[in-house]
Amino acid sequence: MGKVYLPQSSEVLKAAQAETLDRPRRSYSIAARGLFASMDLIYGRQGSLRKYRVLEIVARVPYQAWENVAYVAITHTSSTPEFAREIHDRVVGTRAQQDNEQWHLLILEEMLHASGHRRTLVLDRLVPQIAAFVYYQISWLLYTMSPGWSYRLNADFEDHAEHEYMEWVRDRPELDSQPWVSVFVDDYGRHETVGDLFRSIGNDERIHKEESEEMMAAARFGDRSPK
Repeated sequence: MGKVYLPQSSEVLKAAQAETLDRPRRSYSIAARGLFASMDLIYGRQGSLRKYRVLEIVARVPYQAWENVAYVAITHTSSTPEFAREIHDRVVGTRAQQDNEQWHLLILEEMLHASGHRRTLVLDRLVPQIAAFVYYQISWLLYTMSPGWSYRLNADFEDHAEHEYMEWVRDRPELDSQPWVSVFVDDYGRHETVGDLFRSIGNDERIHKEESEEMMAAARFGDRSPK
């Protein structure tokens, strides 16, 4: 786990978008379908910066849950340094994914602010926090019961996000003529247009999905994890 998220060229990102649009979505679990249906009911089926902000708030929490479990595991395996180091390496990878999702969220927050969006108490504050809290508890519980279940749920979530972003750019060709200007360019990576920015975010979600799919096969601590 823990790939490096380097900015890609416009050509690479457009090719990645085409691959996503040609690939069918995963067969989502009941929990994932319930989450997506709830999001559609509250924020509408169509994509929007407001809806994607909520997605990114929720997207961070599985990695936080896994990190929490891992730190507890390290405490109980400190007498076996090699085993503890393996768990620590997973924490490092989990943190890299969480930080990547955090940049997505900060970028969306900046874009919403620039658009003049005025937050509401219920839809922009309470609902996102409640959704994140519930999703954290589910991710944590599944991870303690059977880590592969939690990785599968996250793979479903990231696959959904990947397709949402790539489809959103496809349906809005004007994004390819809008320059992306942000205070987060040096942190996330430079992209010339808003279209390529969202292709990049969608491609990040694909990487997260693929990492979770890899970990489903070697989920418990002590199993050989993919490099």
